[in-house]
Amino acid sequence: MSEPEIVVLEETTTAVIRAVVPMAELRGFFDRSFTTLFRVVAAQGVTPAGAAFGLYRGEPADPVDLEVGFATDRPVRPDGEVEPGSLPAGRVARLIHEGGFDGLGSSWQKLQSWIVEQGLIPGGVLWEVYLVEPSPDMDPTDLRTELNWPVVDGNAAP
Repeated sequence: MSEPEIVVLEETTTAVIRAVVPMAELRGFFDRSFTTLFRVVAAQGVTPAGAAFGLYRGEPADPVDLEVGFATDRPVRPDGEVEPGSLPAGRVARLIHEGGFDGLGSSWQKLQSWIVEQGLIPGGVLWEVYLVEPSPDMDPTDLRTELNWPVVDGNAAP
């Protein structure tokens, strides 16, 4: 696992599918969503411009309010479940999680603790960028997931 850091991001145009999903159905939702997203984006001639991500509205609970998608070179036109979206601009606390998805919870906790130790306030959304695309036959230790959590100064109004 990397050490947390602060990065400043520009807003990123995305293509997404948003839903409220029970934790037990997350894997199936991700798989179905990315299949649909790639089909719609290709049909519209839009180019993927980044790795897949999952954006959580609020700290993940059961069920989870999330968007899954990827950055694009321009907005998609709404088509069924697919809609245009964006990843927010601003200061973001970031940590790279190395290994399987089962360890993501402890990495998120580490990032949250670090944010508080820095005197920062975590925002209401957070997202994971899947830097290494998972496959059924891969070694989970090869996975790399970028954790992103917008922050504001502790003395600033949220």
